[in-house]
Amino acid sequence: MSILVGTASWTDPTLLACGRFYPPQASTAEARLRHYATRFPIAEVDSSFYALPSAHNAQAWAARTPAGFVFNVKAFRLFTGHQTPLSALDADLRAELPASGSDVVFAGQLPDDIVDETWRRFVFALEPLRMSDRLGAVHFQFPRWIRPDARGRARVADCVTRLEDHRASVEFRHRDWFANPAATASTLDFLRDLNAVHTVVDAPQGFQDTVPAVWETTSADLAVVRMHGRNADTWSASGPRSSSRFTYEYSEAELEEIARRVRELANRVRQTHVILNTNFEDQGVRNAQGLMRAL
Repeated sequence: MSILVGTASWTDPTLLACGRFYPPQASTAEARLRHYATRFPIAEVDSSFYALPSAHNAQAWAARTPAGFVFNVKAFRLFTGHQTPLSALDADLRAELPASGSDVVFAGQLPDDIVDETWRRFVFALEPLRMSDRLGAVHFQFPRWIRPDARGRARVADCVTRLEDHRASVEFRHRDWFANPAATASTLDFLRDLNAVHTVVDAPQGFQDTVPAVWETTSADLAVVRMHGRNADTWSASGPRSSSRFTYEYSEAELEEIARRVRELANRVRQTHVILNTNFEDQGVRNAQGLMRAL
């Protein structure tokens, strides 16, 4: 049994600006990651959601972290059904597209060969992490319009199967996936059939795009917990940075309760990853450190 705790991004602009986590001498990307890796054993790469990662960067991440460090990589937004700016596609792929008059696109609007090539490049970029034994899970965060119907399930299955032998973790944002005990059982069985990891989500409740925390596993190898905070006031806020939505400091009592549930979960799997997505300023690192103490 192994429990790894870290944050979703180590480079959020508000974290860098607050000056409370990185020492003054950690003024470069290399120095910051090296410092982060002395405090935490895992990090989630979130930049890969907004643009395709590169093998060059992945090689640098591997070189700057010690053996045993783990990166979970968030899947590119095009794959999960999110609206994607054309500017997020590689320039040579954009050049092959006919003029549409729109600056954004969904995967279903692109030629199959462009989608296939985008997938190929994404998986190729993961190779340095895989080869250095630092790749944990590829995390698919599906938007609220991906529902547990035939179309939604096909989207999820396509993502998982395209990863081939890489481990996939899946997070849903529509409540119908866990609307009642029958729906929950169906969703968990669906993920087990795909050999995908169910993600336990801690988030504000009462919204159509939040799901309850379902403390179950679908893989003997891995469990994933993502903690978004419990700030209902900012959950639906819009802004230039996602960190503005996830401003939340967990209380000691909340962390103790979550730690208890994490320990129970960890007894069922080989390894458990807990990712704090409260990325405003240094809230994520402080929440993560508090959870590590509670564990």
